[in-house]
Order: sequence, then structure tokens, then C-alpha cells
Amino acid sequence: MGRAGLGEFEHQILLIILRLGREGYSVSIVAELEARTGREAATAAVYIALRRLEKKGLLSSRLEPPEQSGSPYPRRYFALTEAAFEPLRQARRALLELWDGLEPVLDD
Repeated sequence: MGRAGLGEFEHQILLIILRLGREGYSVSIVAELEARTGREAATAAVYIALRRLEKKGLLSSRLEPPEQSGSPYPRRYFALTEAAFEPLRQARRALLELWDGLEPVLDD
């Protein structure tokens, strides 16, 4: 996969696509990302990350013509590959381990 692990933004994008039913296009991904994180996300930054994740083999994409997408323009849809699941599992396990036992400190 190139560098070990996922960056935070990459991690968020993979989780958003998973939440969208394992497939999404840039506008729907940006909207869900902003809704879930409460932060603005530049469409260009999301698209760059999508392409980077595709190069890593964690996403696949397909171009849907306007007549199929219902949009006046073609849409590129991104989907998780099977290879995306193991890094997500590893990241989840690592974060849960880091959070383990810290609940009392944060529940003040």
C-alpha cells in the first residue's frame, strides 16, 4: 500500500464511502464528510485524496455517463476495494487500543 497506515483524511474518506453504501462520487463524499466532521472540505482536496487512494489500490472508480447518472455531466463513482478493509480494521484496532482506559480522564 505504499506508506504504512492511513492518513486521517484518507481514513475519513474511506469511512464516508463505506457509510454511503460502499460507493460515492465527489459531491456526495464532500457533503457527507462535512456533515460528519463539522469542517469544510475542499472538493479538490477530496478528489486528490480519492485518486491517491485509487493509486494505492484501496478504491476503484467508474465513470457514469450523464444519461445514467441523471446529471448533466458524467460522474466518477468511487468504491472500496477488498484491500481497503484491512487498513481500516488495523486503524480501528489501533485507535481503540489508544483510547482504552482513558474514558475516566475525559469524563470529568
